[in-house]
Amino acid sequence: MKNFKVPYSEAEIEFIEKKSRFIGHIYKVETPEQCAEILAAVRKKYWDATHNVYAYVLQNGVMRFSDDGEPQGTSGMPTLEVLKKEEVFDVMCVITRYFGGTLLGAGGLVRAYSHTCKLALDAAGQAMMMPYAQVLVDCPYNLLEQVRRLMPNFEADEVEADFGASVTLTVALPKENLDAFNAKLVDATNGKLSCEYVGEELHAKKL
Repeated sequence: MKNFKVPYSEAEIEFIEKKSRFIGHIYKVETPEQCAEILAAVRKKYWDATHNVYAYVLQNGVMRFSDDGEPQGTSGMPTLEVLKKEEVFDVMCVITRYFGGTLLGAGGLVRAYSHTCKLALDAAGQAMMMPYAQVLVDCPYNLLEQVRRLMPNFEADEVEADFGASVTLTVALPKENLDAFNAKLVDATNGKLSCEYVGEELHAKKL
């Protein structure tokens, strides 16, 4: 598995240029079908907008963009170029424009769409997708908070907590920290707890 950057979260920002209103959206996506659904929803929400320009880059190499009626090469491609320059994948940017009455010219449009995409990306933040070890910790309720306090020391993230007779924590952490985390878990609980390795998964770590 290879590390790659993705948006940390979804985001929405606004940018005004000569009375034209640009609304930039960043979405975390994985398939073209998901992108199509998002675009349909944005067009429905902003049905009265002048343009809904988009670009997306998927980790599998698929890239698409649309100028949605803007002059060719002034909006969709510049938006895509920002995503490519930032080396972010599984990302979709949709930029909604309400025309403000003043023509921006080709260069002005390129700058406005590029700037809106960059602002939205910055607002979303970035995470690195990397292979993490996934482990299960079967934990009595009285030891739950103790286990949770240990986790940040090993860059471990709680993925899920299943509450039953005891709490089964699903924990993701860098593979190189696994042995040390397990040893600390055993030591801190006097041998009552240890973790069970269940596999490896891609996990997003905020940058």
